[in-house]
Amino acid sequence: MEKEANFFAKKETVITKEALEKIKNDLLVRKSQIISDLEKISKKDSREADKRGVAFPEYGDKPDENAQEINDFSTTLATQKVLEKSLSDVESALQRIENNTYGICKYCKKPIGEKRLIARPTAGACIACKTELQENE
Repeated sequence: MEKEANFFAKKETVITKEALEKIKNDLLVRKSQIISDLEKISKKDSREADKRGVAFPEYGDKPDENAQEINDFSTTLATQKVLEKSLSDVESALQRIENNTYGICKYCKKPIGEKRLIARPTAGACIACKTELQENE
Protein backbone atom coordinates (compact mmCIF):
# COMPACT_ATOMS: atom_id res chain seq x y z
CA MET A 1 0.00 0.00 0.00
CA GLU A 2 2.86 2.39 0.82
CA LYS A 3 4.38 1.76 -2.63
CA GLU A 4 1.07 2.65 -4.22
CA ALA A 5 0.85 5.93 -2.23
CA ASN A 6 4.41 6.83 -3.29
CA PHE A 7 3.57 6.08 -6.92
CA PHE A 8 0.65 8.51 -6.89
CA ALA A 9 2.63 11.13 -4.98
CA LYS A 10 5.30 11.07 -7.70
CA LYS A 11 2.67 11.19 -10.41
CA GLU A 12 1.13 14.39 -9.01
CA THR A 13 4.26 16.53 -9.27
CA VAL A 14 4.21 20.29 -9.58
CA ILE A 15 4.93 21.61 -13.06
CA THR A 16 8.50 22.66 -13.77
CA LYS A 17 9.36 26.28 -14.50
CA GLU A 18 10.55 25.36 -18.00
CA ALA A 19 7.33 23.52 -18.81
CA LEU A 20 5.28 26.43 -17.44
CA GLU A 21 7.14 28.93 -19.65
CA LYS A 22 6.62 26.76 -22.71
CA ILE A 23 2.92 26.36 -21.93
CA LYS A 24 2.54 30.11 -21.38
CA ASN A 25 4.22 30.89 -24.71
CA ASP A 26 2.10 28.28 -26.49
CA LEU A 27 -1.06 29.74 -24.93
CA LEU A 28 -0.11 33.25 -26.07
CA VAL A 29 0.45 32.01 -29.63
CA ARG A 30 -2.85 30.14 -29.51
CA LYS A 31 -4.66 33.23 -28.19
CA SER A 32 -3.30 35.31 -31.04
CA GLN A 33 -4.37 32.70 -33.60
CA ILE A 34 -7.89 32.43 -32.16
CA ILE A 35 -8.30 36.21 -32.21
CA SER A 36 -7.12 36.27 -35.82
CA ASP A 37 -9.56 33.50 -36.74
CA LEU A 38 -12.42 35.31 -35.00
CA GLU A 39 -11.63 38.52 -36.85
CA LYS A 40 -11.80 36.67 -40.16
CA ILE A 41 -15.30 35.32 -39.56
CA SER A 42 -16.74 38.16 -37.47
CA LYS A 43 -16.61 41.07 -39.84
CA LYS A 44 -18.96 43.87 -38.82
CA ASP A 45 -21.97 44.36 -41.07
CA SER A 46 -23.98 47.55 -40.58
CA ARG A 47 -27.08 45.82 -42.01
CA GLU A 48 -27.13 43.17 -39.30
CA ALA A 49 -28.18 43.64 -35.69
CA ASP A 50 -26.29 40.56 -34.54
CA LYS A 51 -24.19 41.70 -31.60
CA ARG A 52 -21.47 39.22 -32.52
CA GLY A 53 -20.86 41.03 -35.77
CA VAL A 54 -21.39 37.99 -37.99
CA ALA A 55 -22.53 39.09 -41.42
CA PHE A 56 -25.31 37.15 -43.11
CA PRO A 57 -24.01 36.07 -46.53
CA GLU A 58 -25.77 37.26 -49.68
CA TYR A 59 -25.52 34.78 -52.58
CA GLY A 60 -28.72 35.61 -54.44
CA ASP A 61 -32.49 35.12 -54.37
CA LYS A 62 -32.85 31.57 -55.68
CA PRO A 63 -34.00 28.91 -53.17
CA ASP A 64 -30.73 26.98 -53.36
CA GLU A 65 -28.76 30.20 -52.80
CA ASN A 66 -30.95 31.06 -49.80
CA ALA A 67 -30.40 27.60 -48.36
CA GLN A 68 -26.64 27.98 -48.82
CA GLU A 69 -26.75 31.40 -47.09
CA ILE A 70 -28.53 29.91 -44.08
CA ASN A 71 -26.17 26.93 -43.97
CA ASP A 72 -23.05 29.11 -44.17
CA PHE A 73 -24.39 31.56 -41.56
CA SER A 74 -25.22 28.70 -39.16
CA THR A 75 -21.78 27.17 -39.68
CA THR A 76 -20.09 30.52 -39.05
CA LEU A 77 -22.07 31.04 -35.84
CA ALA A 78 -21.15 27.57 -34.59
CA THR A 79 -17.50 28.12 -35.47
CA GLN A 80 -17.54 31.48 -33.73
CA LYS A 81 -19.01 29.93 -30.59
CA VAL A 82 -16.28 27.28 -30.50
CA LEU A 83 -13.57 29.91 -31.04
CA GLU A 84 -15.00 32.17 -28.32
CA LYS A 85 -15.06 29.24 -25.87
CA SER A 86 -11.48 28.34 -26.78
CA LEU A 87 -10.40 31.96 -26.31
CA SER A 88 -12.11 32.06 -22.92
CA ASP A 89 -10.33 28.85 -21.87
CA VAL A 90 -6.94 30.18 -23.01
CA GLU A 91 -7.46 33.53 -21.26
CA SER A 92 -8.52 31.71 -18.09
CA ALA A 93 -5.38 29.55 -18.18
CA LEU A 94 -3.19 32.63 -18.72
CA GLN A 95 -4.92 34.34 -15.80
CA ARG A 96 -4.22 31.31 -13.58
CA ILE A 97 -0.56 31.50 -14.60
CA GLU A 98 -0.45 35.17 -13.61
CA ASN A 99 -2.20 34.41 -10.29
CA ASN A 100 0.15 31.51 -9.54
CA THR A 101 -2.79 29.11 -9.39
CA TYR A 102 -2.04 27.35 -12.67
CA GLY A 103 -1.68 23.60 -12.33
CA ILE A 104 -3.93 23.38 -9.26
CA CYS A 105 -7.24 21.55 -9.65
CA LYS A 106 -10.15 23.92 -9.08
CA TYR A 107 -12.15 21.13 -7.42
CA CYS A 108 -9.82 19.18 -5.14
CA LYS A 109 -7.03 21.81 -4.95
CA LYS A 110 -4.37 19.16 -5.64
CA PRO A 111 -1.68 19.59 -8.31
CA ILE A 112 -2.61 18.68 -11.87
CA GLY A 113 -0.03 16.37 -13.43
CA GLU A 114 2.52 18.02 -15.71
CA LYS A 115 1.80 15.55 -18.51
CA ARG A 116 -1.89 16.54 -18.45
CA LEU A 117 -1.03 20.23 -18.54
CA ILE A 118 1.32 19.74 -21.46
CA ALA A 119 -1.31 17.71 -23.32
CA ARG A 120 -4.16 20.09 -22.41
CA PRO A 121 -2.75 23.48 -21.34
CA THR A 122 -6.18 24.92 -20.57
CA ALA A 123 -7.04 22.16 -18.07
CA GLY A 124 -8.35 23.45 -14.78
CA ALA A 125 -9.11 20.07 -13.27
CA CYS A 126 -7.07 16.98 -12.51
CA ILE A 127 -7.89 13.76 -14.33
CA ALA A 128 -9.67 12.25 -11.31
CA CYS A 129 -12.01 15.23 -10.87
CA LYS A 130 -12.64 15.61 -14.60
CA THR A 131 -13.46 11.91 -14.91
CA GLU A 132 -15.87 12.14 -11.98
CA LEU A 133 -17.57 15.20 -13.50
CA GLN A 134 -18.00 13.48 -16.85
CA GLU A 135 -19.42 10.34 -15.24
CA ASN A 136 -22.02 12.44 -13.40
CA GLU A 137 -23.24 14.23 -16.54
